[in-house]
Amino acid sequence: MELLTPDLHFRKVEEITPEFLKSRGFTALLIDVDNTLVSRGSGRIESSVFEWVHSMKQAGISCCLLSNNWHEVVHDYAALLEIPIVAKAMKPLPIAYIKALATIGARRATTVVVGDQVFTDILGARLCVIPCILVNPLSSTDLWYTKLFRKIERKLVD
Repeated sequence: MELLTPDLHFRKVEEITPEFLKSRGFTALLIDVDNTLVSRGSGRIESSVFEWVHSMKQAGISCCLLSNNWHEVVHDYAALLEIPIVAKAMKPLPIAYIKALATIGARRATTVVVGDQVFTDILGARLCVIPCILVNPLSSTDLWYTKLFRKIERKLVD
């Protein structure tokens, strides 16, 4: 199950500090949107997430959003956070990860994928040989098929 195992697990993105990333040689982040940065329940970006993204940029850590979402709202989130996005990613397929790396001029070895789903974010990172961090989902509100996958994920992660 190595393909489904994250390198690290944090409760939320705000616990991942620039100092932590830099101490491990990471200079870039590919970040999931739904239930990683934005709660599916509220649809809002919390001020703590704005501060977190700002701290990453201030520390020289490049960021790119990577989302399976096909709705325009993810582009609005990217604009608000002032970071690029690769939407309609079809994670876990590698193509969007590769496009996101190119978008920010990052290398796999110095990039970390951050997301809340094992079968999309973590598996995709593993298929691309990119280190990955799993965070807890921000909300229990989710798509019906994501809820099904989360039941399986809990057995793998817990």
